[in-house]
Amino acid sequence: MTDRFLARAIHFDESDQMIFHTPARTGEWCISGGFEFSNWSEGDLSGKARQAFSNGWLGLETFGRVTVIAITKIEDQELDALTHALAAHFVSHYGAPNIEAALGVANEEISQMCDLCADQPPNTLLMVSRELTEAGVKESYRMVEPQSAGLDQFAVHGSLDEPDQI
Repeated sequence: MTDRFLARAIHFDESDQMIFHTPARTGEWCISGGFEFSNWSEGDLSGKARQAFSNGWLGLETFGRVTVIAITKIEDQELDALTHALAAHFVSHYGAPNIEAALGVANEEISQMCDLCADQPPNTLLMVSRELTEAGVKESYRMVEPQSAGLDQFAVHGSLDEPDQI
């Protein structure tokens, strides 16, 4: 049996509490969650929604967002539980007809994240960056190895369009 890896939400300061509508909880497992933005347009990108789109990973417990995640080992039974939780989220929030129908997509989302984490050393930090293109949402990832991580490398947030609503 080979080790599997996924990533957990981490916080170095309180900024995620202020920039996301719903911040992820420290330590919860995360995936990209880019599916949330598949039907978005420029008109959807303002304030905290813009921050979630631009650089937020999706927590799989709170379904909140976080800016930085760290790779760590995950057990198979945890992966199974996360897959079922994500499938239930697809039913409750995205109109999937039932858990069984949603399990394949949930498994694909989590498998993609495991693949992203697979060849990285534990505690590698990950950041995501998204942009809207004519073809849809484009995601890119930045990885920072633990020994070279400095606060200035990942504490980057854009300004909110509506700062009075922070």
